[in-house]
Amino acid sequence: MKLKPLAASIGLTVLGLIASATSFAHSKAELDASAAKALKHFYALNPANRELAGKAASILIFSRVTKAGAGIAGEFGEGVLQLKGETVNYYSVGSASVGLTLGVGQHSEIIMFMTKESLDKFTQSEGWSVGADTAVAIVSEGAGGQYDSAITGKPILGFVFREKGLIGDLSFEGSKITKIKATG
Repeated sequence: MKLKPLAASIGLTVLGLIASATSFAHSKAELDASAAKALKHFYALNPANRELAGKAASILIFSRVTKAGAGIAGEFGEGVLQLKGETVNYYSVGSASVGLTLGVGQHSEIIMFMTKESLDKFTQSEGWSVGADTAVAIVSEGAGGQYDSAITGKPILGFVFREKGLIGDLSFEGSKITKIKATG
Protein backbone atom coordinates (compact mmCIF):
# COMPACT_ATOMS: atom_id res chain seq x y z
CA MET A 1 0.00 0.00 0.00
CA LYS A 2 1.34 3.41 -0.93
CA LEU A 3 1.33 5.89 1.92
CA LYS A 4 1.33 9.17 -0.05
CA PRO A 5 -1.97 8.56 -1.90
CA LEU A 6 -3.58 7.36 1.33
CA ALA A 7 -2.39 10.42 3.25
CA ALA A 8 -3.55 12.71 0.45
CA SER A 9 -7.01 11.16 0.33
CA ILE A 10 -7.38 11.31 4.12
CA GLY A 11 -6.20 14.91 4.12
CA LEU A 12 -8.62 15.89 1.35
CA THR A 13 -11.48 14.14 3.13
CA VAL A 14 -10.71 15.96 6.39
CA LEU A 15 -10.38 19.26 4.55
CA GLY A 16 -13.69 18.67 2.77
CA LEU A 17 -15.46 17.90 6.03
CA ILE A 18 -14.08 21.01 7.68
CA ALA A 19 -14.85 23.20 4.66
CA SER A 20 -18.44 21.95 4.57
CA ALA A 21 -18.90 22.47 8.29
CA THR A 22 -20.53 25.85 7.64
CA SER A 23 -23.61 23.95 6.53
CA PHE A 24 -23.78 22.54 10.08
CA ALA A 25 -23.85 25.96 11.75
CA HIS A 26 -24.91 25.86 15.37
CA SER A 27 -27.83 27.83 16.70
CA LYS A 28 -27.31 31.20 18.36
CA ALA A 29 -28.31 29.73 21.72
CA GLU A 30 -25.79 26.88 21.37
CA LEU A 31 -22.98 29.24 20.36
CA ASP A 32 -23.79 31.69 23.18
CA ALA A 33 -23.91 28.91 25.80
CA SER A 34 -20.69 27.36 24.52
CA ALA A 35 -18.94 30.74 24.55
CA ALA A 36 -20.08 31.40 28.13
CA LYS A 37 -18.67 28.04 29.23
CA ALA A 38 -15.33 28.69 27.46
CA LEU A 39 -15.09 32.17 28.98
CA LYS A 40 -15.78 30.78 32.47
CA HIS A 41 -12.99 28.22 31.97
CA PHE A 42 -10.67 30.96 30.65
CA TYR A 43 -11.28 33.09 33.76
CA ALA A 44 -10.58 30.08 36.00
CA LEU A 45 -7.16 29.54 34.36
CA ASN A 46 -5.82 32.84 35.65
CA PRO A 47 -7.64 35.42 37.81
CA ALA A 48 -5.96 38.21 35.80
CA ASN A 49 -7.79 37.03 32.65
CA ARG A 50 -11.07 38.57 33.85
CA GLU A 51 -9.40 41.94 34.48
CA LEU A 52 -7.69 41.83 31.09
CA ALA A 53 -11.00 40.98 29.40
CA GLY A 54 -12.58 43.95 31.17
CA LYS A 55 -10.07 46.24 29.46
CA ALA A 56 -10.75 44.81 25.98
CA ALA A 57 -12.88 46.70 23.46
CA SER A 58 -14.38 43.35 22.44
CA ILE A 59 -13.74 39.61 22.78
CA LEU A 60 -14.03 36.94 20.08
CA ILE A 61 -14.65 33.51 21.62
CA PHE A 62 -14.29 30.20 19.79
CA SER A 63 -15.19 27.56 22.36
CA ARG A 64 -14.23 24.61 20.17
CA VAL A 65 -11.90 24.69 17.19
CA THR A 66 -11.19 21.33 15.57
CA LYS A 67 -8.00 20.76 13.61
CA ALA A 68 -7.26 17.55 11.74
CA GLY A 69 -4.91 16.41 9.06
CA ALA A 70 -2.68 13.86 7.49
CA GLY A 71 -0.27 15.90 5.38
CA ILE A 72 -3.08 18.24 4.39
CA ALA A 73 -4.73 19.80 7.42
CA GLY A 74 -7.81 21.86 8.07
CA GLU A 75 -9.24 23.72 11.00
CA PHE A 76 -12.78 24.90 11.73
CA GLY A 77 -14.74 26.42 14.59
CA GLU A 78 -17.64 28.76 15.27
CA GLY A 79 -17.82 31.49 17.84
CA VAL A 80 -19.21 34.77 19.06
CA LEU A 81 -18.04 38.35 19.21
CA GLN A 82 -18.96 39.93 22.53
CA LEU A 83 -19.02 43.59 23.42
CA LYS A 84 -19.37 44.31 27.16
CA GLY A 85 -20.53 40.71 27.73
CA GLU A 86 -23.25 40.78 25.06
CA THR A 87 -23.05 38.87 21.78
CA VAL A 88 -23.07 41.22 18.78
CA ASN A 89 -22.19 38.79 15.95
CA TYR A 90 -21.26 35.21 15.07
CA TYR A 91 -18.09 34.09 13.29
CA SER A 92 -16.31 31.04 11.95
CA VAL A 93 -12.58 30.40 11.95
CA GLY A 94 -10.93 28.17 9.38
CA SER A 95 -7.60 27.39 7.86
CA ALA A 96 -5.93 24.86 5.61
CA SER A 97 -2.31 23.87 5.32
CA VAL A 98 -0.03 21.40 3.65
CA GLY A 99 2.90 19.99 5.56
CA LEU A 100 3.80 17.61 8.30
CA THR A 101 0.56 17.84 10.27
CA LEU A 102 -0.79 14.53 11.52
CA GLY A 103 -3.57 13.98 14.01
CA VAL A 104 -6.83 15.39 15.32
CA GLY A 105 -7.25 17.88 18.12
CA GLN A 106 -9.58 20.45 19.60
CA HIS A 107 -8.95 23.63 21.53
CA SER A 108 -10.56 26.91 22.54
CA GLU A 109 -9.47 30.31 21.27
CA ILE A 110 -10.07 33.78 22.60
CA ILE A 111 -9.04 36.87 20.69
CA MET A 112 -9.19 40.17 22.57
CA PHE A 113 -9.36 43.40 20.62
CA MET A 114 -7.77 45.78 23.09
CA THR A 115 -8.37 48.95 21.06
CA LYS A 116 -11.38 50.31 19.21
CA GLU A 117 -9.19 50.71 16.11
CA SER A 118 -8.25 47.00 16.03
CA LEU A 119 -11.91 46.05 16.58
CA ASP A 120 -13.08 48.39 13.81
CA LYS A 121 -10.54 46.95 11.37
CA PHE A 122 -11.77 43.45 12.21
CA THR A 123 -15.50 44.20 11.95
CA GLN A 124 -15.11 46.14 8.70
CA SER A 125 -13.24 43.33 6.94
CA GLU A 126 -14.91 40.83 4.63
CA GLY A 127 -12.79 37.97 5.96
CA TRP A 128 -10.05 38.73 8.43
CA SER A 129 -6.86 36.69 8.21
CA VAL A 130 -4.44 36.36 11.08
CA GLY A 131 -0.95 37.02 9.80
CA ALA A 132 -2.05 38.51 6.47
CA ASP A 133 -4.29 41.31 7.78
CA THR A 134 -2.74 41.71 11.20
CA ALA A 135 -0.56 40.09 13.81
CA VAL A 136 -1.99 38.64 17.00
CA ALA A 137 0.18 38.60 20.12
CA ILE A 138 -0.12 35.05 21.47
CA VAL A 139 -0.28 34.96 25.27
CA SER A 140 0.73 31.86 27.21
CA GLU A 141 -2.24 30.46 29.13
CA GLY A 142 -0.16 30.29 32.28
CA ALA A 143 1.01 33.89 32.16
CA GLY A 144 1.55 33.78 35.92
CA GLY A 145 -0.91 36.14 37.55
CA GLN A 146 -0.65 39.70 36.32
CA TYR A 147 0.03 40.85 32.79
CA ASP A 148 2.69 43.48 32.19
CA SER A 149 2.43 46.56 30.00
CA ALA A 150 4.21 44.76 27.15
CA ILE A 151 1.19 42.44 26.94
CA THR A 152 -1.61 44.89 27.64
CA GLY A 153 -0.13 47.44 25.22
CA LYS A 154 -0.71 45.17 22.20
CA PRO A 155 -3.81 45.93 20.09
CA ILE A 156 -4.83 42.25 19.68
CA LEU A 157 -4.17 39.39 22.10
CA GLY A 158 -4.80 35.73 21.35
CA PHE A 159 -5.16 32.81 23.75
CA VAL A 160 -5.29 29.09 22.95
CA PHE A 161 -6.37 26.80 25.78
CA ARG A 162 -8.22 23.54 26.61
CA GLU A 163 -6.20 21.51 24.12
CA LYS A 164 -7.48 17.95 23.60
CA GLY A 165 -6.31 15.27 21.22
CA LEU A 166 -3.04 14.75 19.45
CA ILE A 167 -1.93 17.29 16.90
CA GLY A 168 1.39 19.04 16.65
CA ASP A 169 0.35 22.52 15.52
CA LEU A 170 -1.64 25.07 17.52
CA SER A 171 -1.48 28.62 16.24
CA PHE A 172 -3.54 31.49 14.87
CA GLU A 173 -1.25 32.06 11.88
CA GLY A 174 -3.11 31.67 8.60
CA SER A 175 -6.55 31.41 10.22
CA LYS A 176 -9.34 33.22 8.41
CA ILE A 177 -12.24 34.56 10.43
CA THR A 178 -15.53 35.24 8.67
CA LYS A 179 -18.93 36.50 9.86
CA ILE A 180 -21.65 33.82 9.74
CA LYS A 181 -25.39 33.73 10.17
CA ALA A 182 -26.22 31.44 13.05
CA THR A 183 -29.67 29.90 13.07
CA GLY A 184 -32.48 31.04 15.42
